[in-house]
Amino acid sequence: MKADVIKELFETASLGAPENAIGFVLWRVVARYQRELDRALAVLDLTNLQFMTLAMAAWMGCSGEAVTQTELARFGGIQPMQVSLMLKTLERKGLVVRRRSTTDVRAKRIEVTSAGLTTLRHALPVAIDLQRRLFGEEGRPGGSLLVALLRVDGEQSNG
Repeated sequence: MKADVIKELFETASLGAPENAIGFVLWRVVARYQRELDRALAVLDLTNLQFMTLAMAAWMGCSGEAVTQTELARFGGIQPMQVSLMLKTLERKGLVVRRRSTTDVRAKRIEVTSAGLTTLRHALPVAIDLQRRLFGEEGRPGGSLLVALLRVDGEQSNG
């Protein structure tokens, strides 16, 4: 009886199967991407989250302006505590330094060190290669997959 109820639920209230739901597919794709990037970056003693945090800090620091943990968390859509933990790890590894802001004693400025930039020089090609292998032309800058995902992200950010 219970199996019949479950089957009826999925036939009437869902898309028929998990693989027909974009949320399920995205969840699996993101998990695979993270797993494979963790594996690929292990030789550099980085995880996916550490790499993303380091890359975002470097990208946001391109302007020469001080980047705060709060701004980094907001930019990445990441919980501030998770960013703080990643930055502590990156700081222990000598890849970033965190300094108290001179204008806001509660804020910490993030600076990528020379060692951090060297690590990024090695890590970025690894991440780009994985992106190309998994997503092909559709995931390249301007590709249909990336454009669709950016559209959804933009809608979420604006809504």
